[in-house]
Amino acid sequence: MKTLKDAKVGETVTVAAVAGSGPLKRRIMDMGVTKGTEIYVRKVAPLGDPVQVTLRGYELSIRKADAELICLE
Repeated sequence: MKTLKDAKVGETVTVAAVAGSGPLKRRIMDMGVTKGTEIYVRKVAPLGDPVQVTLRGYELSIRKADAELICLE
């Protein structure tokens, strides 16, 4: 399954699910990343980490390790 880590700059994707469990999953969901949320990939840092995205009207920088837990449709 494709994850947010695999998304390209300029692409708009939709969240299918958030993998993982416990506090890490809760933290990602608290940032507004829930099923059905549209995410626009704005930039990727030169070394690939972090990824800057726009969702729900705000910008978020997320580590690649966390982006790998966000499954896309």
